[in-house]
Amino acid sequence: MKTEELGNADLEITSIGFGAWAIGGGGWEFSWGPQDDRESIRAIHRALELGINWIDTAAAYGCGHSEEIIRQALAEWSGARPQLFTKCGLRWDEKGKIERELTPQSVRRECEGSLRRLGTETIDLYQIHWPPLQIEEIDAVWETMAALRQEGKVRWIGVSNFNVSEMERCLSIAPVTSLQPPYSLLFRDIEREILPFCQRRGIGVIVYSPMASGLLSGSMTRERIAGMDVDDWRRRSEEFQDPKLKRNLALAERLKEVGRRRGRSAGEVAVAWTLRHPAVTGAIVGARTAQQVDGVMRAAECELTEEETDEIEKT
Repeated sequence: MKTEELGNADLEITSIGFGAWAIGGGGWEFSWGPQDDRESIRAIHRALELGINWIDTAAAYGCGHSEEIIRQALAEWSGARPQLFTKCGLRWDEKGKIERELTPQSVRRECEGSLRRLGTETIDLYQIHWPPLQIEEIDAVWETMAALRQEGKVRWIGVSNFNVSEMERCLSIAPVTSLQPPYSLLFRDIEREILPFCQRRGIGVIVYSPMASGLLSGSMTRERIAGMDVDDWRRRSEEFQDPKLKRNLALAERLKEVGRRRGRSAGEVAVAWTLRHPAVTGAIVGARTAQQVDGVMRAAECELTEEETDEIEKT
């Protein structure tokens, strides 16, 4: 699998990274429902076998559980160590409710917690999960992120879900290695300003939810949605309910048709579509089983033609 340098960092990353949101399991506000930890470990191992060289997680995923499962998976892995990306800025209570908390003190506390759960001395890419509610609050927090890098606790620092003004604020203090935004055929807003800005400023982009949380995987059906666990956050999403659901499933069928001609899954085509943009360095692809890994993690091998892109994007 080919690699590319991420932004201003010396991180050579594969076009696809393993996304560890869903393997956090159940019992928290943005859960994907209960998860078998052994299945999660097998999924991570399978992704690494295919050549994936980075894993993206966050402290909040499963209230720390995702990071713990990654540590366990790597303890049982005999191959090369993947690069570990995680995030700070969200805290949870005893009921698993998630709230933003972003102060210099909370960033340091979260960093120490992630280092411990991941079982590593250094985090390869440390990201702010969501921007603070007041833009001026960025200053002290980004100074703290830069200090963590100087101290060797993290190698590089990035942001997630930031807009141009927020990134400019960070850049006035210290370099921004990467941005992690949502990007898929259903969510293209970042094409107007954010992706061009990142290209101009040399900021790497690793997109999340390229399959729109499973809607564009080709395996989503109304029956599957109806059978989702009550703990699955997607049951509350408008994208998984009509009238949007009808449109989304129709798009997935279009992806299936393009994929059928290529011997690829709809999910692989959806991910490949995000990778076609020159500003995108990599895509985060989540999987809960080794079988799911096999169905989507080779998306980087699928380079779409202009004709296929036009077919996919037609309204």
